[in-house]
Amino acid sequence: MDKFESIRAFTQVVESGGFAAAARKMGLSRSAVNKLVLNLEDDLQTQLLHRTTRRVSATAAGRAFYERSVNILADLEEAELALSRLQEEPRGSLRVNAPMTFGVLHLGPLLVDFMAQYPDLQVELSLNDRFIDPIDEGFDVTVRIAPSPGAASLIAHTLAPCPMVICAAPSYLQRRGMPSQPSDLVHHACLHYGHRSQDNTWTLMGADQVPLTVSIDGPLCCNNGEVLKQAALAGLGLVLMPRFIVEESLQQGRLQPILPDFCPPESQIYALYPVNRHLSVKVQRLIEFLQQRLTLG
Repeated sequence: MDKFESIRAFTQVVESGGFAAAARKMGLSRSAVNKLVLNLEDDLQTQLLHRTTRRVSATAAGRAFYERSVNILADLEEAELALSRLQEEPRGSLRVNAPMTFGVLHLGPLLVDFMAQYPDLQVELSLNDRFIDPIDEGFDVTVRIAPSPGAASLIAHTLAPCPMVICAAPSYLQRRGMPSQPSDLVHHACLHYGHRSQDNTWTLMGADQVPLTVSIDGPLCCNNGEVLKQAALAGLGLVLMPRFIVEESLQQGRLQPILPDFCPPESQIYALYPVNRHLSVKVQRLIEFLQQRLTLG
C-alpha cells in the first residue's frame, strides 16, 4: 500500500465531506478511495472516520491525524517541488548585488562563466560597497564580506573564507615607524573602512585568540576598499583590508604587512537571499557554482 496515497485520500474525504466528492477530486472511483482509507485505518489500527448513510466525519483520532497529515503532505509537496525544480535549467532574470572590488576582481569573471553554462539566464549585477537589504531593493542574491552573516531575516551560505591583513607602504613605515604591538596603533594614521560616525576601532587577535579592540584614527575613511588601498600605496597610513584586495601589492613589496602576531579575525564571503528565494533554481545553482569555483588564494 502507498501510505502517502492513502493519507491523501483520507484528507480529501475529510475536506470534501464524503467519499464521492473526494473521488471526483482525485480522479478515482468511490470504491478505490474507500479502500485506501480502510487500508490506512487497518494499518493504524484506529478508526479515522464516522460513516453513516448521510455523511462522513472524522473521529477525534481522525481529526488529530488529519491535522498532522495536512502538514506532512505540504512538506512532501514542497520537497517534490524542490526536486523537480532542481531538474530545470535556470532561466529568466537574476539580480545580484556585491561589493565593488570583489565584484570586479572575482565575481564578475565567475558570472561570465556561469552565464555561459545557462544561456537562458539574464543577470543584472549591481556593485556597491553599501550594505543593501535584498528584500527592500529587490535583489535575488547579495554577496557580502563580514565576520558573520549578521542578517537573521536572510538565508546565508558561506562561499569562501576571506583572510584579512593590516599593511602599509614602506614609505609610510620609514616615516612613522613600524608598530610592534596593537596599542601602538593609537599613534598611527589608520585608514578606516566605513564612516566617521561609526565606531572607529579595529579588532585583533593574538596567539591566545582573545579579541583585542583598539581605537584608531586617520586622515581618510571610505566605504570602498580600492580607494583605501590606493591611499595606503600613497603612504597616507595603515589599512586593514581583505587580503585579496592587496595581495598583488604585498607580493610586489609596494605594501608591507604589519603586526603579524596579531591577526584580524577572518571574515567570510556570504551569499544572502530572502527566504522566499529558497526554492529558486537559479539562486541555488548560482550559490553551488560559487561555492565550487570561488577561491581567493
